[in-house]
Amino acid sequence: MIMAVDLEKPEDVKELTADEQITRWQEFLERNYYAEIAKILSQGEKVLIVDFAKLAAFDPLLAEQLLDMPQESIRAAEIAVERFELAGDKTNFRVRFRNLPKTQRIAIRDIRSKHIGKLVQLQGIIRQKSDVRPQVTSAKFECPSCGAILTVLQVDNKFREPTRCACGRKGGFRLIEKSLVDVQRIILEEAPEDLEGGEQPKRIAVLLREDLVSPMTERKTNPGSKVTVIGVIEEVPITLASGGKSTRFDLIVQANNVEPLEESFLELQISAEEEDEILKLSQDPKIYQRLVNSVAPTIYGHEKVKEALVLQMFGGVRKAREDGVVTRGDIHILLVGDPGSGKSQILKRIAKIAPKARYVSGKGISGAGLTATVVRDEFLRGWALEAGALVLTNQGICCIDELDKMSKEDRDAMHEALEQQSISISKANIQATLRAETTVLAAANPKFGRFDPTEVIAKQIDLPSTLINRFDLIFPIKDLPNKDKDEAMASFILKLHKDSTTLKPEIDTKLLRKYIAYARQKIKPKLTDAALEEIKQYYLKMRSASSIEEGGIRTIPISARQLEALVRLAEASAKTRLSSRVTKKDARRAIDLVHYCLAQIGTDPETGRIDIDRVITGIPASQRSQIAIVRDIIAELEVKSPNKEVAEEDVISLAEQRGVPRHKCEEILEKLKRSGDIYNPKRGVIQRI
Repeated sequence: MIMAVDLEKPEDVKELTADEQITRWQEFLERNYYAEIAKILSQGEKVLIVDFAKLAAFDPLLAEQLLDMPQESIRAAEIAVERFELAGDKTNFRVRFRNLPKTQRIAIRDIRSKHIGKLVQLQGIIRQKSDVRPQVTSAKFECPSCGAILTVLQVDNKFREPTRCACGRKGGFRLIEKSLVDVQRIILEEAPEDLEGGEQPKRIAVLLREDLVSPMTERKTNPGSKVTVIGVIEEVPITLASGGKSTRFDLIVQANNVEPLEESFLELQISAEEEDEILKLSQDPKIYQRLVNSVAPTIYGHEKVKEALVLQMFGGVRKAREDGVVTRGDIHILLVGDPGSGKSQILKRIAKIAPKARYVSGKGISGAGLTATVVRDEFLRGWALEAGALVLTNQGICCIDELDKMSKEDRDAMHEALEQQSISISKANIQATLRAETTVLAAANPKFGRFDPTEVIAKQIDLPSTLINRFDLIFPIKDLPNKDKDEAMASFILKLHKDSTTLKPEIDTKLLRKYIAYARQKIKPKLTDAALEEIKQYYLKMRSASSIEEGGIRTIPISARQLEALVRLAEASAKTRLSSRVTKKDARRAIDLVHYCLAQIGTDPETGRIDIDRVITGIPASQRSQIAIVRDIIAELEVKSPNKEVAEEDVISLAEQRGVPRHKCEEILEKLKRSGDIYNPKRGVIQRI
């Protein structure tokens, strides 16, 4: 025998009637928010944000009813406000909620049918955003027969008309008025840090209305923003191809409130007490060293790299000139190192410190995933842009690991973002330019997996020279056996494994984040004459140090791009101590870093001089000189030959007489063949194209 189960609520938990709810809401709002409502109305605004914790403390039953039957409760609260005898327009006043209890905070993947119609709190990253469009909420019709006015509330997706009038007329009613509200749809996706194992991030559509799509709140809901959404989960019928309704339903969240969770450095809120602490910290004479020690305390060594990372997070000053040219302030850094040298750990740590940061790996990313892609927009039945990692981290830091594992086409997508700091897209019917004012920190392995100590470093960086040229600093991280260094590193790592709490950053991560944010928000340092002179003298000294090689080809030790990098680094150095002036000391610090990197990767072993072309073009000046000699020899011999064919052996022997070794000449001939300058009409013979 099956017993009937009583599904009724216990008698002691009674539901409040509509009038009781309005009365209790009036009491609550009068006691806690009366002055605030009066101020809001006097400013011509119509939105009140209520803290749920205050409501639960005042009336637990009212709070419980809000969670279980949100539509009725929110309407009761709005009616309660309208009943206040306050000056100002109280029609369409909206009450929004924040700080829901933990029981209502659910993950997108955990939403089930039992949550339909309940007030919940979701958290995630906005992946996609539609345009704002008007939606009808109610419509008034006139009966042509009797002149009666009929009002129809529009609650479904389909526009409804009255079926019949009191006078007996059916159909043919005239639409005289309709009420519209602004509506926008966003797609909310689970944040990567909330996932476990191989879980794929789940998504849900969120519908924003009225003030939630106002120009002021638009910035909160830009793709890439991390937000908390409080709203009511509703089911949406799915229409089948045959025209009927499916037994399955889709889910959508009718948003009640949207709060940004994670801002960029420029938007982080800093309280008065925190500001005092930051200013006090900036007075410390050893502040620069303390910042360096706090960047990655669990990684041994790499002092110069850590120094560069500190300056990268502070950044230079972005300058927009009157002619429309913008000079970027972001400092891009590339780490090329042996496996196990701690590159990925450094990237992960930076992604933790910076508030708007993303860690991506080159093997699992495409060009569209880095920049932007065009997807179908179900809401507007058209196309929409979905932002990639570089756009999502606008005003933040994008950490790209395994840069060398990316395909050539995908790497090419980064060129515009690194220098112009924008991403242009022209797909389907969308032509757009997205902002990507993103700082890039990238890591790669050498060409053959590990650095060869006998080979030149620049030759072992397996990246296109056009991309390398856009990085301000390039650090080779070599893992060479050294007894003292190895012993110190082994002790450091083992001590860390024994007790992970021993190494704490000198400056707490939360304070460090606020310190950097304060510097980026408030400090815009200007170059002093002494700093300008220091940078200028270094630039001129490096340029004049180049001597004329054989063949008249000059080595170029430094270019204008490095000059801009020096300025950015010097400005960032001034920001570390919250100074509005870039001093000579800051300029020297920037010069030391740039010179260190150039000396590591730009030294030409044949001349012993720094040659920027080794990095930028992959061909050092000495080799360029030799290429010019071989080309001249081919041109000379071609004139003497009736059919313009030249024997390879003749070219090699003449080149040897002019100081180009045999193996070098063979190498150059191969290079010219690959580039399409010469070809072999027959074996042992070359001809120019």
